[in-house]
Amino acid sequence: MTTIGIIPARYGSSRLPGKPLKMICGKPMIQHVYEQAMKATTLDSVVVATDDERIVAAVKAFGGEAFLTSLDHKTGSDRIAEVAAHMDCDIVVNIQGDEPLIEPEIIDEFVQEMLKDPKLVMVTGCHEIHDEQALQNPNVVKVVSNLQGFALLFSRSLIPYPRYTQRFAAYEHIGIYVYTKDFLMTYITLEETPLAATESLEQMRVLEHGYAIKIVKTRFPYDALSVDTQEDLENVERIMLAKQEAH
Repeated sequence: MTTIGIIPARYGSSRLPGKPLKMICGKPMIQHVYEQAMKATTLDSVVVATDDERIVAAVKAFGGEAFLTSLDHKTGSDRIAEVAAHMDCDIVVNIQGDEPLIEPEIIDEFVQEMLKDPKLVMVTGCHEIHDEQALQNPNVVKVVSNLQGFALLFSRSLIPYPRYTQRFAAYEHIGIYVYTKDFLMTYITLEETPLAATESLEQMRVLEHGYAIKIVKTRFPYDALSVDTQEDLENVERIMLAKQEAH
């Protein structure tokens, strides 16, 4: 089974234009993401899928592989599918291009879940939320699963609602997606769905069309702060500098 990691990287961003090329500790953000992904032992290769020549040039400058894609894609999944369609692989891993702190062990954990069960078509994951602000933050996407570990619902709202708190636990969705290549090509053809559109959560389109998503509750610490603003960028740099000093 050949597994490829693809990092979608769009130049345009309403809050932080040119986000993938923003510098963190002397390197563009896309390089940090790429280098973390390359540490994952389950990935046979890693490539960047981007809509901008400047990102292609930056990736090639640090020795990475990048493909220029259409400007018209609505989602990261559409962008990676354009690249995956031309690659000889069995499994595709969608790695978020704005999470430079992502741990490679989590990527491996999700891919290994896919490799264990040939019936799976899509795997993603979560970790338990312990911060009260995160519970109420609509930018923190929550997920609930059934007893077999398959997603029931993703939402920006707090789910489940803690009417009784004795057994309450809430989980944040981790935005790494593992698909079989065949399912990825099916997924991008699925029509838009009401919940996906209402919450602006593309993974809901999979559930609404009746497909199953396996959810892995990661065993590893998760602090992969998404970079959406200048403040996020500065926070990530502080975390990286602290880790460097600790070593």
